[in-house]
Amino acid sequence: MILKSIETFTTPDVGFVRVTNEDGAQGWGQVSTYHADITCQVLHRQVAPWMTGVDTSDLDDLLDLVTEREHKFPGSYLRRAMTGVDTAIWDLRGKLAGKSVAELLGGSAGKVRAYASSMKRDITPSEEAERLKALADQDGFTAFKVRAGAEVGRNQDEWSGRTEEIIPTMRRTLPDADLLIDANSCYSPDRAIEVGRMLEGEGFCHFEEPCPYWELEQTKQVTEALDIDVTGGEQDCDLPTWKRMIDMRAVDIVQPDVCYLGGIARTLRVCRMAGEAGLPVTPHCANLSMVTLFTMHLLRAIPNAGKYLEFSIEGADYYPWQEALFVETPYAIEDGHATVANAPGWGVEISPTWLDRAQYHISGQT
Repeated sequence: MILKSIETFTTPDVGFVRVTNEDGAQGWGQVSTYHADITCQVLHRQVAPWMTGVDTSDLDDLLDLVTEREHKFPGSYLRRAMTGVDTAIWDLRGKLAGKSVAELLGGSAGKVRAYASSMKRDITPSEEAERLKALADQDGFTAFKVRAGAEVGRNQDEWSGRTEEIIPTMRRTLPDADLLIDANSCYSPDRAIEVGRMLEGEGFCHFEEPCPYWELEQTKQVTEALDIDVTGGEQDCDLPTWKRMIDMRAVDIVQPDVCYLGGIARTLRVCRMAGEAGLPVTPHCANLSMVTLFTMHLLRAIPNAGKYLEFSIEGADYYPWQEALFVETPYAIEDGHATVANAPGWGVEISPTWLDRAQYHISGQT
């Protein structure tokens, strides 16, 4: 399959990608959110030249070729741009085969248990617990994630005592729920272990990114000291770093982000590495653009899928840009589960109104 063109439709926050093959068939994907307009520039300058007019059948090899040809740019923007083409190719393949991406990957449509993921730190523990309790009653969630410390906080809390308060408050309010918490690279190992002991005392099951994510040895120290599952990896986009993380058992659960890592093909490599090491995969997907859809299909297909799909509970007040992206939302929670539809490709249609407002660019032939 040869791509004739790669088109992008972008705002500063979201960038959708459409690929067209030589027979005129099309597929839709998405670059990573956040500075998506910059990412789409990277796509057209540094990804599209290597992926148009060539055979895309061996996607792994082609993505490696992009990284080799752009070896002076090994960082996140290149991978975020690669994601847009990779995910559009998977949609195109699914449409041509009449199968969902989950089915192409060896899985099937169906339900995925979700945890309600809070993104907020500017909320009191009692207010947080009450809004999550309301979601348990309304949508049937049985698992919830909140925030500890301050983001990359150098051992500081969002405000003094917040972490010590939110841990028991969550357990009192949701006595039977699975409780997860994310420190977003806040702590030194000693402080992370101290917080981890509090979490274990209240029966939390998941302690995410306790130390600066780039300090794998620090995270490993916390993992070895605690019984609670220590998790991480969302920020990592370099496959050799992933191999090192997994080989050294820095975490108990790996959390690749499909859009940060470079797409489905590269994420599958991480899933296979983790599987060979006996580690489960609970991906990061922290908003309701297409990243959560990509992750739903992935979790329906991989043999070492973790217990949950991350499902952001934040709406227009927090993420105004995620509103009205699709003709029909692919996201509905029933009894605490999301559902992968039995439709070709990703099974979603981008809103024409949104596309009309976006900045447009094309690489390749019209």
